[in-house]
Amino acid sequence: MINFLQTKWSSKGAIALAISAMLLGACTNDLDQQAGVPETNVTTEEVADNTNQLIGKTVTVRSIPVNKLGPSTFIIADKQFFGTNPILVVNASGKTFTLPTDPNTPIQATGPVRKLVIADINRDYNLGLDPNLYKDYETQPAIIAQSIALAPKPGEITTNPQLYYGKNLAVTGEVENIRNTSSFTLDEDKLFGGQDLLVIRAGTPKGIVNKGEKVAVTGVLRPFVIADLKRDYDLKWDLTLEKQLEVEYKNKPVLVATEVYPSAIPQ
Repeated sequence: MINFLQTKWSSKGAIALAISAMLLGACTNDLDQQAGVPETNVTTEEVADNTNQLIGKTVTVRSIPVNKLGPSTFIIADKQFFGTNPILVVNASGKTFTLPTDPNTPIQATGPVRKLVIADINRDYNLGLDPNLYKDYETQPAIIAQSIALAPKPGEITTNPQLYYGKNLAVTGEVENIRNTSSFTLDEDKLFGGQDLLVIRAGTPKGIVNKGEKVAVTGVLRPFVIADLKRDYDLKWDLTLEKQLEVEYKNKPVLVATEVYPSAIPQ
């Protein structure tokens, strides 16, 4: 039996990070390739209940991690669905991922669904998993994660950015204030009392975002230091906008986006 941590994620419908296959604006196909939109976006309950239909498909799940099993494995479960079977996540990204210290911080994992056979996983990914540790999970559904990121809310980030600086994040929110084609803000959750989160898209963004649109953004959080950002990224800002942003956001957190795509999380 798994001893679940007694945590609750209260964001309405917030476990599954559902990503629409529709493209942003007129540049749809380009943006789809840029964002690497996964085939299916599901809850852990759906993975447990519809395993056969999802085998071999790449899915994205957004959930609170429940229990760590080994250096490369942990368990997630939809806590609001009592009795939902836990799903094992195997980190096959090639990058070390440390579970959040705050048990209420969700993570986002993307990868194919498989029925767990440790011998096959060790052969395919050279992870050296101990078969004895996973006896209870053999032949059960697992997500072989190719990417994993912390998935805090915008207000959580702006309230306590030191927890997230330098880390890859997957943030979902509503587009609030569009400054230009390469910068906008995500509306903070009033429950957290933080400020809106500034998002910048380096280079020439493909596709557009619209005010009020629910989007998912993946990227790295940095302090807004204009000299550092201009050094590291191709920012196409005019001088007026640059000065405005520096006044408003100097030394505040900014999410430098690698991907921006539509999110279909239920309201």
